[in-house]
Amino acid sequence: MPTRADENRRFLADLFAGPFRGHAIVMDHEVVPSGLPGDFAISDRPLRDWLPWAVRNFEARLKWHETVGDDSVPFVTMTTGTEIFAAAFGSAVHLYDDAPSAARPLVFTADQADALALPDLSARPLERFFEFAHMVQAEVGAEVPLGVPDIQSPFDIAALVWRKQDLFVAMHDNPAAVKRLVGKCLALLKAFLTEFKRQFPRCNLIHCPYHWAPPELGCALSEDEAGSMSVAMFEEFCLPSLVDLSATFGGLFMHCCAAADHQYPSFRKIPNLRGLNRVFQASGPRPAIEAFAGRTVLVMAWLGEQEVYNLLDMALPDTRFLFNLLAGGAPPAPPLEESKRTFERLRERCPRR
Repeated sequence: MPTRADENRRFLADLFAGPFRGHAIVMDHEVVPSGLPGDFAISDRPLRDWLPWAVRNFEARLKWHETVGDDSVPFVTMTTGTEIFAAAFGSAVHLYDDAPSAARPLVFTADQADALALPDLSARPLERFFEFAHMVQAEVGAEVPLGVPDIQSPFDIAALVWRKQDLFVAMHDNPAAVKRLVGKCLALLKAFLTEFKRQFPRCNLIHCPYHWAPPELGCALSEDEAGSMSVAMFEEFCLPSLVDLSATFGGLFMHCCAAADHQYPSFRKIPNLRGLNRVFQASGPRPAIEAFAGRTVLVMAWLGEQEVYNLLDMALPDTRFLFNLLAGGAPPAPPLEESKRTFERLRERCPRR
């Protein structure tokens, strides 16, 4: 007999690439930090130290799903910092006391970038990620989807590896060298995702925000440097690798928290852009609603209940939303029960067919 999660898989598959049966509502719990310095992929600590963190967060997500009855598909969060692929190239990683870890620049010149070898999946951070994924799978079962690390776009990985101010100068002075490094980042990302899907067919390729999507509909990444460049430069240095990834994996889901409204026409050139998550600038969500209605699901995250109603009022007839709300609620209401009541009000406003 199909479970609620099975029904949600079909509903979300339709939302992203099928008939519209209503906006999706995912009432998610907030991921509990591990309490350990850095993340498991770059640490020297035993991987087993992180196992309770991954299992605890999955169990909390599963409880939310079963109690609230929303449109979620529970999966295991295995989030890392943005540094994981830069670290695979050899970038050092800086640990902060009160913020996620971050990669330090590895190269500063075009010659250094060209001399940089393309790593394989035996690079320590990637090897540890796969090892941890198998450890988690043995704990929760092979039927549970496993999440991916933080995935930056090929250009954004290059902007971590190559000191950014030097990289941006090189985009004018030595564009071929920049493209060669972006090409290496693209090759590494494709190799990682291909192998991850092979080893863990029931995976979730979405890293931000916290929702599930069918892995056959594409991979996900963050494209946050798009706000730092013109349309022409974005289309020269960033767009080709995004198109390549979409063609390779059957689609693309993208997070962008940059001031990048001017890139919407270029984003629309990505074939099968299944989902777009934006942190909007001063102009708000309307430009995105107008640009992507009828072609891309707008994944709206970090919202309050009233913001959802406002977005529903703005929607065009062929707009599709996935609303991803984190748990919360004012005392004395328990967050889980408050989340359930919020979901019930939202479901009444946007029913599922």
